[in-house]
Amino acid sequence: MEQSSQDAGERQPVTKKEITADNPTWCPGCGDFSVLSIYYKLIQKRNIPHESVTTVAGIGCSSRFPYFVQAHGVHYIHGRALSFASGLSISRPDLHVFTFGGDGDAFSIGGNHFVHTARKNVKMTYVVMDNFVYGLTKKQTSPTSPLGFKSKTDNWGALDQPVNPMKLAISAGATFVARTSHTNPKHLLEMMDAAMDHDGFSFIECLSECTEFFAGAFDSSNPRKGGEFKLMPEDHDPTDEAAAYAVAGEDFPGRFGIFYQVQRPTKNALEAGVIEAAQSKFKGQQARDILQTNFNKMK
Repeated sequence: MEQSSQDAGERQPVTKKEITADNPTWCPGCGDFSVLSIYYKLIQKRNIPHESVTTVAGIGCSSRFPYFVQAHGVHYIHGRALSFASGLSISRPDLHVFTFGGDGDAFSIGGNHFVHTARKNVKMTYVVMDNFVYGLTKKQTSPTSPLGFKSKTDNWGALDQPVNPMKLAISAGATFVARTSHTNPKHLLEMMDAAMDHDGFSFIECLSECTEFFAGAFDSSNPRKGGEFKLMPEDHDPTDEAAAYAVAGEDFPGRFGIFYQVQRPTKNALEAGVIEAAQSKFKGQQARDILQTNFNKMK
């Protein structure tokens, strides 16, 4: 469990009222409401101290998250949420940073940051609310839009092969890769809970329907709409990268659960080691003496 949760001691968990800020401005029926509600529940379940709740997001409908959480939060530059969150995570090891975004913010303008944050294994949880469309700018083709999807940018139907978020995350080096849906809040909470426990970069793709511009996109994964919510095979080994990649290639709607999870040193731990090694060379010295030593090297 996170240090922030342990330090809470006997403090009472924050109430939903205490962590709720502005009323969400999403369209009626938007899947993001479910994700926000589960985030509130996770904060309460884990008894995260109010001052330790840290929410970062980029730009887009889903990235309005920090506005609706009464705690520390940043609504950052489009596609750059992970770069800001990385600095926050490395400089504040006492916090568990949650970053939220959409498919455009994560895989288009922010695609490079996604790849490098994953391979560096920066400790944080990144939840991508994937709706297969640019919703905030009123229906353009996104990196995950399926072939043939008609939008304002592709009124003849999308021609470009869509990104497979699970394959991308696994191949980029993410050490925790999971998939869920806004229509199954119990499962969503399980995935976010497991992601918070993971020591490294934990990525969750959450199917989150845009009822305004791509209604019915995920009906095939929703039992209430005649679909099937297929969990990972019981014999699946989440440490087997090849197996995880193979399952990620199943036809839509695919599987849900933890695809891949391994442990390797985090960027946080490696950077801390570099700093400690550098500081050990000057142990016991005054700051002015260290500065003077460096000045003498310049002569």
